[in-house]
Amino acid sequence: MCLLAFAWRAYGAAPLVLGANRDEYFERPTAPADFWAHAPHVLAGRDLRSGGTWLGVTREGRIAAITNYRDPHDIRPDARSRGELVASFLESGLGARAYAEGVHRARAAYNGFNLIVGDGEELWYAASREPAPREIEPGIHALSNGLLDLPWPKVEASRAKLADAMQQVDPEAQVFALLADRAFAPDESLPDTGVGVALERALSPPFVVLEGYGTRSSTYVAMKGPRLRFVERSFGAAGQPLGERRFEI
Repeated sequence: MCLLAFAWRAYGAAPLVLGANRDEYFERPTAPADFWAHAPHVLAGRDLRSGGTWLGVTREGRIAAITNYRDPHDIRPDARSRGELVASFLESGLGARAYAEGVHRARAAYNGFNLIVGDGEELWYAASREPAPREIEPGIHALSNGLLDLPWPKVEASRAKLADAMQQVDPEAQVFALLADRAFAPDESLPDTGVGVALERALSPPFVVLEGYGTRSSTYVAMKGPRLRFVERSFGAAGQPLGERRFEI
């Protein structure tokens, strides 16, 4: 997952509205969102190489999502799969705070990550580059491959567009529109994460299109009282649509 934009307890009718893009290599085998056979309360896509996931929810209203922390000088091939951090929370009964604290203690086993976990009452953020996990305050937030709310161009633009979307009766279409944005950020506003200007530019839009790599899915999640909507749109190389899966819980 390389972009998360979410409204947390910012609007009374919808405690959580989230839009997310997963950027990944197209050769990595993936299963689309569905309820898991061994854990039928979990709804998520599946990384078929390592068994984890990047974003998921449960029938009880739990949610978890992860992004990588971009640092080309700090990648260990023997690190554990970051996707297991999302899967383990969804399958567990731990509260968000307790789980985030446990992840923070074990963070050295993984390459850089940003993890969001929610148990229906609290939303917590644990990151490999943060000194401690913390509860997320109500408001509009966004996260890419830096830290939470770090003002990268796609983060700032997504927060602003999500705030506008939340003024609509049903923000789904507007959230998918912000996730579909392929416009490059100006070079002078790009972060410097060590990958060079050309790649920073190519990775700057919310929707990424590169040779062999790019946005493979866009997901919309809305929790309103006891109801939950989960919509996943899948994409192939060059960003061509492959289909949509829609769930109402």
